[in-house]
Amino acid sequence: MRFFFMLLLPLVALAQDDDYCFSQDTSRPQTRQFSSKTAYQIVKGSDIERQYLVPKCEPKKMWIFHRHGTRLPKKSMIKKAPRLAELRDLIVKNYRVLKTKPDRDPLCQTDLIALQMWKWNSSITGDMEEYLTAQGYDDLRGTAKLYQRYYPNVLPKEYNDTYYQFRHTDTQRTTESFKAFAEGLFGTANSAHPVDIPKQDLLLRPYDYCQSYKDLNYKGEGSEFQKYHQSTVWKNNLVDISTRLGFQYTLDEDDIKLMYDMCRYEQAWQVDRNSVWCGAFLPEQVTVFEYAEDLKYYYGSGYGFEEIERLNCRLVQDLLTHLNNPVSPHVVAHFGHSTGLLTLITALGLKKDGVKLRADNYLDLASRRWKSSLIDPFASNFVAVKYDCPQDLDREKVVFFLNQDAVQLDWCNVGLCKWSDVLAKYQTIADADCGEYFCRSGGASSLASGISMLASSLVALLVYLMH
Repeated sequence: MRFFFMLLLPLVALAQDDDYCFSQDTSRPQTRQFSSKTAYQIVKGSDIERQYLVPKCEPKKMWIFHRHGTRLPKKSMIKKAPRLAELRDLIVKNYRVLKTKPDRDPLCQTDLIALQMWKWNSSITGDMEEYLTAQGYDDLRGTAKLYQRYYPNVLPKEYNDTYYQFRHTDTQRTTESFKAFAEGLFGTANSAHPVDIPKQDLLLRPYDYCQSYKDLNYKGEGSEFQKYHQSTVWKNNLVDISTRLGFQYTLDEDDIKLMYDMCRYEQAWQVDRNSVWCGAFLPEQVTVFEYAEDLKYYYGSGYGFEEIERLNCRLVQDLLTHLNNPVSPHVVAHFGHSTGLLTLITALGLKKDGVKLRADNYLDLASRRWKSSLIDPFASNFVAVKYDCPQDLDREKVVFFLNQDAVQLDWCNVGLCKWSDVLAKYQTIADADCGEYFCRSGGASSLASGISMLASSLVALLVYLMH
């Protein structure tokens, strides 16, 4: 049956009108707008081959925060999968039986036939919720190979537990992401191992132990997220999608979200194929959804609340401490989650807009810096590479990469920053007692406060000079 379907598609494509066809769209811009469910391969940087080269400088150390790769949905969505089969049949009935195909922006025949053929993968069960997928494993293995290709001297292929330090959170998806990354660096038969996971993981999951953070109203009643969901832009979008699918009434928002989420997940699971559910949405309809996600993450993990800028204090201190020490570990790699990556970017002041994101300025912020799709796709990664430039007065330099793209900062030279400027820029965080800096209920005080950071650097330097 599938073979017959593949033979039929070219004939259908020739016969159909000029209706928008996701399956025939070679650019598919909406796949770059799926927020935190965006496929890494679609949005990763493409200019690292030019950006990593720093004339007369030698890369020496590397610090990495890596979000896990593409994963399965939560149990709640997996349980809703049978509803998608019902929606599929209703849409096909609208077009084939009820003849309620809209005059404007209908599904093209190719996308309709593909939708009619769709089936849920019943092997995905609730006990597998949020597990790393095969594509997710490839994501991490691939980023390791890429960075090793450009930094072979910093990322040697032989594992050494003094030279390398790995750490991940206590989840299947980050554990497997670490293994994939290690395989990319050292091959399948490697002895790489992470450091022990503490009972309270204040470094990689500070948000789990901070009641003040949990109490922030980022998507509840009165939030910008909720205001946007009550706006004319949002409501009209739901109407337009329902009409496009042949319904004479506005579908329940949960049903539309379910179709949209399945589109995002399936597209990320198999990057080289089309998710038939993505055909349900026009590119401009996805843009409306993306802004809702950006509002959620802006106020939940970004600049929406000033306090969040201080939440990931420990991780910034970890970056500064390790890169400041001349001794091993020379490579530190952490494997965590979306909230960790976004709050790190926020703590460092990256991707910040001059105007706050709000429910009422969606149309004004089409070119905003805070786009979660580009900042935090599956397998998003923030990498700091420290260079030694012996011919320069300030010989220590650093380049920050976000998803394989050098971060451009106005206080740096085309992405290349003086290490002394980095230390000055983040001195407040470096000197802070992270246990008191924002979340007083967030467990024990940081052991890496400014004094201890300086002390550890001096001790490391003495040890280095004695050998």
